[in-house]
Amino acid sequence: MRQIVLDTETTGLEPRQGHKIIEIGCVELVDRKLTGNHFHVYLNPERKIDAGAIEVHGITNEFLQDKPLFKDVAKDFIEFVQGTELIIHNAPFDIGFLNRELSLLIPTGGKMEDFCSVLDTLVLARQMFPGQKNSLDALCRRYFIDNSHRELHGALLDSEILAEVYLHMTGGQTDLGLTQKQDYLTAKRDSEGIRRLPSKREAFKIIKASEQELQNHQTYLEKISKENGGKIVWQ
Repeated sequence: MRQIVLDTETTGLEPRQGHKIIEIGCVELVDRKLTGNHFHVYLNPERKIDAGAIEVHGITNEFLQDKPLFKDVAKDFIEFVQGTELIIHNAPFDIGFLNRELSLLIPTGGKMEDFCSVLDTLVLARQMFPGQKNSLDALCRRYFIDNSHRELHGALLDSEILAEVYLHMTGGQTDLGLTQKQDYLTAKRDSEGIRRLPSKREAFKIIKASEQELQNHQTYLEKISKENGGKIVWQ
């Protein structure tokens, strides 16, 4: 089974306002194993990037000036993903932008769904962890996946991280450095101030009730019994 984990970066949030894709990153899974095969490209959007978007991904207008247009890479991109299942976190966002780009190239309104199926890991995470945070960063913390090298968003880096998250979500143990993750889990647990009892400890001291305390207890039970018609469960 061939799957493609995909992420994009864009000039802004809304394709209907003319915002465009500026980076596509894809990594390939075959039979749930990363193959090392990937598709990665930066794109010239022919428009300015919103300042807020630059703060997220760090890609500047100057950097993209000499990069290809989407139409220049569309054929290679479609060939890479055709017939696969796309795995995307918050798929409507990325698919919305990709479909917008395709509609500008294909007068009849081509869509990504014409070439491949789509699995949204955000929907999957919400089903598995209802009411919890299910961002990519939150899922990394939940599965003890180290993304400390991820200072800014990047399409290829995020797709690689999402691939690892997806394998954990859908199959449990994966061959992705289990020993290191267990060491991390142990260190995290030890750093949280969990108290452990010593292996050798003194016997617990037993303090018995005095005769007066026993008598007071019996007197109180008799009072309860009298008030409840002789019904008492503590005798």
